[in-house]
Amino acid sequence: MTDTIVLPPAGAATERDIDPSLDLVAEINRLRRERNAVILAHYYQDGEIQDLADFVGDSLDLSRKAAATDADVIVFCGVRFMGEVAKILSPTKTVLIPDADAGCSLEESCRPEAFRAFRERHPDHIAVTYINCSAEIKALSDVIVTSSNAEAILRQLPADRPILFAPDRHLGSYLARISGREMTLWPGSCIIHEQFSERELVKLKVRHPNALVAAHPECPEAVLLHADHVGSTRAILDYVLASDRTEFIIATEQHIIHQMTKAAPHKTFLPAPGADGGCSCSNCPFMALNTLEKIYLCLVNDAPAITVPEPLRLEALRPLERMLEMSRSVPMSGNAHAS
Repeated sequence: MTDTIVLPPAGAATERDIDPSLDLVAEINRLRRERNAVILAHYYQDGEIQDLADFVGDSLDLSRKAAATDADVIVFCGVRFMGEVAKILSPTKTVLIPDADAGCSLEESCRPEAFRAFRERHPDHIAVTYINCSAEIKALSDVIVTSSNAEAILRQLPADRPILFAPDRHLGSYLARISGREMTLWPGSCIIHEQFSERELVKLKVRHPNALVAAHPECPEAVLLHADHVGSTRAILDYVLASDRTEFIIATEQHIIHQMTKAAPHKTFLPAPGADGGCSCSNCPFMALNTLEKIYLCLVNDAPAITVPEPLRLEALRPLERMLEMSRSVPMSGNAHAS
């Protein structure tokens, strides 16, 4: 796999060098003004990072923002593949990520050599690839999708062509069911959505009989069968805010609940349970690596920074641009904040 991370140089400031009395939010605001930086945060980030960000959204929203921003520096608070997407779409901009180790289990499950062989075994298939993958996998794909736009993009593909879908088998299976398309699935999954327990979800529904269940399609089918709504992170947010009901069980990474409670404080949002009924299994350990301290340091050190070799960038850009073009009808959402 190509190394797309430039680490801070030797002697760069570390968390040990930060004065405990420093007002981190004020310093981050000063640095982003001085550097003409924009801070993008995924809904799965901690609430204090969401509140700090210029824009909070899901993968499709953030891809569009990365492509459209006039900032000189993009600080991407999410995981590595998201920063890569920003750099692929905006090669002249500096793209920083707070923690170089913020990866993704789906990205790790799909390696370029194996995916290339997978494609070669199915030469007549269209390779539709979930955005949760590396730049190398994107370069081997025909079109990229997010959970927000996948169904709309599938409807635009030739009906007589079979489809390869990678790397999330649960999302792929869900899309095959709702679209009726023939799809060969890569056997990957998200470590967060995989852990939700059907048994414990049913128990929680019994205790909260008036609660509606909203689930992300990365969840296993057994969980989705109990959902009143299945959709992307943004679609789940829109669903619970538009509903006249006041109690919801949320089957996705639970930091999305921060936006829900801000927008609808009179409603109750319950994280879907894992196998033991009380674990914090819906906290993504990769997203959790990002902190205010690391955001401050990446602006001070100008690193960790994303770099994508130009030949690879151009190959990965093609399916991303196709995605953006084919998803123009998918509405924009997310929340903008003043710097």
